[in-house]
Amino acid sequence: MSEAQSTPLCVDLDGTLIHSDLLLESFLLLIKQNPLFLFLVPLWLLGGKARLKAEIASRVQLNGAALPYSEQFLNWLKAQKAQGREIWLCTASDQRMAQAVAQHVGLFDGVLASDGQTNLSGSNKAQQLVQRFGERGFDYCGNERVDLKVWQHARSAIVVNAKPGLEASARACTQVEAVFQPPKSGLRVALKALRVHQWAKNALIFVPLAAAHRLQDTPTLVAGLVAFAAFSLCASSVYLLNDMLDLEADRQHPRKCKRPFAAGTLSLLFGLVAAPALLLISLALAWTLPLKFLAVLGAYYLVTLAYSFGLKRLVMIDVLTLAGLYTVRIVAGAAATDIPLSFWLLLFAIFIFLSLAIVKRYAELHAMRKQGQLKASGRGYQVEDLALLQSLGASSGYISILVLALYVNSPDIAVLYSHPKIVWMLCPIMLYWVSRVWMQTHRGHMHDDPLVFALKDRISLLTGAAAAAVLLLAV
Repeated sequence: MSEAQSTPLCVDLDGTLIHSDLLLESFLLLIKQNPLFLFLVPLWLLGGKARLKAEIASRVQLNGAALPYSEQFLNWLKAQKAQGREIWLCTASDQRMAQAVAQHVGLFDGVLASDGQTNLSGSNKAQQLVQRFGERGFDYCGNERVDLKVWQHARSAIVVNAKPGLEASARACTQVEAVFQPPKSGLRVALKALRVHQWAKNALIFVPLAAAHRLQDTPTLVAGLVAFAAFSLCASSVYLLNDMLDLEADRQHPRKCKRPFAAGTLSLLFGLVAAPALLLISLALAWTLPLKFLAVLGAYYLVTLAYSFGLKRLVMIDVLTLAGLYTVRIVAGAAATDIPLSFWLLLFAIFIFLSLAIVKRYAELHAMRKQGQLKASGRGYQVEDLALLQSLGASSGYISILVLALYVNSPDIAVLYSHPKIVWMLCPIMLYWVSRVWMQTHRGHMHDDPLVFALKDRISLLTGAAAAAVLLLAV
């Protein structure tokens, strides 16, 4: 056996074995379990970081299988184990969390971790490893600058998922046996987490302006643009929070597992800082608009929080909430510009958005069925619900077109359109689009977000252009 094979291999956990941080993961599990724990966290932290980790670990249950492991590095560890090498998990995470990971991975001969009194990081970790294995009697796998304190006492270093410059610093301490590059990150990944493409939903803010033929009114348009920016930043704040609270469910989803937080390509710390920052900027913008817009924005944020913490797990309540969150954007547009809301517009919006919300759930369940799963993770639906959801969703879409037809036949339309009969053409256009959306959904061709589908689908874009042409001709 070579010297390397006979030397124990000590492996860091956070950022090394996994593309995440167990303290932040467990903190989010705790807050999701009960948001009131947020007020106890500062008190626990007064007792030290080790106590904080122990208090959180005692209240949550970590699923070791639902973590973003560094697959290339993990495969290397398996190869080392196959050669008979002794491998230890050495982490600053709490002992209970570390044991859950070790049990899932099944490679480690022992676990060294924080115990509620000692935070096993930096100098503390180096001291324990030297006491157990001797000076230069172990190899260490790490990813942060704090690991340099350990590498100073190690026979060799394995640099994993490190930022630029750490490898050179490690070589100054000891020999470097192997280097594993981190996953690609950066601005593009951050923008993906913010879901900037979802800002297209906030174009609904301009619907009251368009319906009232006020898009050419400069002050009204400016107010609409400010409202759009405020809503977009607020929505991104919510998206970040929702993704962080839904990590385990997202990691079991065929597409959502690629989201930055779920995949570990973006630090949870970024989300914990960016979410409140975006919300504050959003509120500052909203403060420049009428107070009723601020009230609508606040209601939107509170409802989305309720959705993230529990409403999304309640059958039918979730899709009704989603439909309401779409519709509230129209209400926000009216509030920001002081344009009276149309009863017809609100009624049409509720039914069409309910149909699209059910499309979203149907698409998720359809994907789960393909994977052989019986129910959607984190949701209250089962695959047996697919037929009923299709019936409810298609019916809601057709009712929205009935509302549109009643509006076209009402006296209200003559006030805004010189040729109101032309508006009738919207009905067959909408009938075609709703029918096609549900046909594509039934065939499994629907993205789990119907908005993304509509923005990328050529026929949907052409249908939207035809509807806009009809309205222009009617004016």
